Amino acid sequence: MGRAVAGVGASLAIALALTACGSPPRAAPSAPAPSATASALPTPAVEVPVAAATPSAARRPVPPVRVVAASIDVDVPVVPVGVEDGGFMELPPDPAIGGWYRFGADPTASDGNVVISAHVDSPQYPIGPFSRLRDLPVGEVVEVTDAAGATHRYTVQSVTYYPKAELPVEELFARSGTRSLVLITCGGLFDSRTGRYADNVVAIATPIT
Repeated sequence: MGRAVAGVGASLAIALALTACGSPPRAAPSAPAPSATASALPTPAVEVPVAAATPSAARRPVPPVRVVAASIDVDVPVVPVGVEDGGFMELPPDPAIGGWYRFGADPTASDGNVVISAHVDSPQYPIGPFSRLRDLPVGEVVEVTDAAGATHRYTVQSVTYYPKAELPVEELFARSGTRSLVLITCGGLFDSRTGRYADNVVAIATPIT
């Protein structure tokens, strides 16, 4: 994946679409099996467009290190990620590892969304746990463990498929006025010619207080 861009200004332009999460293995979710030529495609960067800004120096964030959604058998480590040169969110290449957007809120923040995203799949790895995000029931509990060892519990409010051009980026990556957990991956139909999915699957959960 590309390198992070530290200290990118808040005026960074927001692109219109969040594009591919990778080329699928033999059993891609919500899509027909890819052709042999599709599996040879390189894994493209996960292009999550964000208005990037460094966190305030007045507060030290506590990164999430694990996210668990037991009802869909998701239990993955989480690492901090930044922004690529083009203004898109980085992600670990392994779909079994989530990326926390480190320029947004962390689980201990008083407001702002905690954004964790992962590839749905990749030619180099098995299909990822976030491929099951589409099956996450409303009302289920998601747990996020932070680097200090505390567990933060959230209740799922919605799971939505967005065409990539319609992803509400500013809403999902909000750093104030909200306090939610946002989980993102790819879904929908897979285009074997481009190695890209048509949609993004977004789960939003609110803190259990």
